[in-house]
This record gives sequence, C-alpha cells and structure tokens, in this order.
Amino acid sequence: MQQYTSHSLEETLSIARQLGRSLKPGTVVAYLGGLGMGKTAFTAGLAQGMGIEDSVSSPTFSLVNVYYGHPTDLVHFDMYRISSPDDLDATGFFDYLDTGAVLAVEWSENILSALPPDSLFVHLAPGKGEGQRVITFCQGEKELEEFLSSLSGYSHPANNATDNF
Repeated sequence: MQQYTSHSLEETLSIARQLGRSLKPGTVVAYLGGLGMGKTAFTAGLAQGMGIEDSVSSPTFSLVNVYYGHPTDLVHFDMYRISSPDDLDATGFFDYLDTGAVLAVEWSENILSALPPDSLFVHLAPGKGEGQRVITFCQGEKELEEFLSSLSGYSHPANNATDNF
C-alpha cells in the first residue's frame, strides 16, 4: 500500500502522471471514493503519464470513453449507474479486459466482484485541509480489504451495493 496527500489539483495530476508512466498494458485501475474526490482529474493525469494527449472528460453519460495511446490505450469507465450484470455487460467492460488496454474504472464499488483480483485500487478521500486529498494505492483485493478494514467507521463498499454481482 502506498499513500499520498495532495494539496492541490496539480499535485493530484502529478501523482497520477507518475502512476501512468509505470502502468503495464492490461492493468485495471479501480477508483473508490465519493462524489467530487477527483477521480476524473486523476484519470486525466494518468492519461498524461501514459503519453495520451487527448483531453479527458467524465464518462458519466457515455459510460465509457476510449483514449488512444502509443502503445497502450486507456479506457475510462463510469460505473455509477451500473446495477446489474446486464448493465455491466452493455458497457463492453469484459471485452475491454481482453484488449491489453489500461482500464480506469470510476465507481468501482458498484462492480467489485467483477473486477480482476489483481486490480490496482485507488482510494480518494478528503484530507484535513481544504482542497486536500488522501490518495491510497492498494494492489489487489487482499491489500484493499486490509486498508478498508483499518478505516474507522468504514463499511466495505460491496456492503453498500444494491446488487453485488
């Protein structure tokens, strides 16, 4: 587990760029965190680190945005409104898993059981100061579970899902 405190949008982008430079093709980056925590901004930095020059936007309405990179593409999902296996299948998620692209998955809490067990989980939470974010990287399900159980008053995201498929 690695943890960073970002004091600004630029610091968040910098942390994400560093991660983007180190990602291997086929990595699933699964975001956990509430509304407004910077998931889309983090994805923008990730794309920059991967050498992708396109402007990154939230896939809230399209559910998936694809950014073409050299040599690896970035596929950015928003799973906020996904509530069934059919919904998930309609996004093309399982097809994209087989492409070797890096997948960035916002609202991964809604599809935890469908994620590969070796996913890289990125937990974004408010910091102590205004505009601060605490960004925690957990490699795989086991490390994520250990991290989440260490948070006071935190219930596992799968416990909050309407349909944990």
